[in-house]
Amino acid sequence: MKELTKAEEEIMHVLWEAGKGFVKDLIARLPEPQPKYTTVSTIIRILEEKGFVGHNAYGNSHEYYPLITKETYSEHATKSVMKKYFGGSLNRLVSFFVDKNDISDKELEELQKIIQKNQNP
Repeated sequence: MKELTKAEEEIMHVLWEAGKGFVKDLIARLPEPQPKYTTVSTIIRILEEKGFVGHNAYGNSHEYYPLITKETYSEHATKSVMKKYFGGSLNRLVSFFVDKNDISDKELEELQKIIQKNQNP
């Protein structure tokens, strides 16, 4: 699976939330300042080429929809970050956030519960 640029990811988040939409619908969901129609249309075509988006044609109009779920891409992106920055080690990834104090005590407790649940299926 290919990586998404920041702009492509922004469009995918809109599509994941909306489920489907025409370019004008997607633009309406984007924050100000909204990009031009041609910009979003170009990004959508790139996403189609990458296999992330499909469309239904209605005459000259195209309604776009995601081919990849948010969860599938999230898993890919997380593994990519782990590989690039943490040598593929989940332990190093979690240790990084714990060391930077980016994980609260409550979140640590929740992680411990998840680990215990998965150890005793």
